[in-house]
Amino acid sequence: MGDSRPSGPISIIHPVLWWGFGVLVLGVGPLVVILLAARWGWTADPNPNPVGPGILAWLTRWPATILIAVGVALSLGRWRERRAQRRPPEDRPG
Repeated sequence: MGDSRPSGPISIIHPVLWWGFGVLVLGVGPLVVILLAARWGWTADPNPNPVGPGILAWLTRWPATILIAVGVALSLGRWRERRAQRRPPEDRPG
């Protein structure tokens, strides 16, 4: 049985990186939506005070940043591993 993962560029990106992006979007997204809706005139209050979404954004920013940093490091490791596997044996060090 072969590996069920795709062999394209998407599989190089580690799931931790996807989780980091998801946490960032879910944490900061509501605040951005409220602020953009107010700027575009879609709300009755042109100067909203979104305390709840602001606290959510503040609480999720650092975990998302850490997950993204770890995910980038793990994805870089996957990329280097794939690149080393593709090189011909005479080009490999050692």
